[in-house]
Amino acid sequence: MEYLYFLANTSLSLRVVQHLSTAQLPLQFITVIHQIDGWVVKIKMSHYLTPQQHGNFRAFMNELGIPYEPEIRVRMALWSLETGQSPLSVMRRYQVAVVSHGVPNQEEIEAFRTQFVKGLGYCPETLG
Repeated sequence: MEYLYFLANTSLSLRVVQHLSTAQLPLQFITVIHQIDGWVVKIKMSHYLTPQQHGNFRAFMNELGIPYEPEIRVRMALWSLETGQSPLSVMRRYQVAVVSHGVPNQEEIEAFRTQFVKGLGYCPETLG
């Protein structure tokens, strides 16, 4: 069971990661990709959720973002990560910023935001 969403900013991505860290869901992995205009978050469960869990999780995600149908480059990057390719090689090949892949990790997202803002000298809306 997979969920693929587009989120407007870092804070929303962090809320998803925090929720997954505490929820009793059969999480297999989460992938977080930063794009110029927002964040792509893919969540894959290790097995199907109950209808209640699925409805609750989908409602939570719909409050934070919108279901997303990625362009081919992002789709290939997500597939490559899922098949075990390293985030670094995926970033080089598909020109995407893989911020996190695997277990939910707030520190990776926060470190990415800090480094990006430091390099730019200001904080764009998507990194808020």
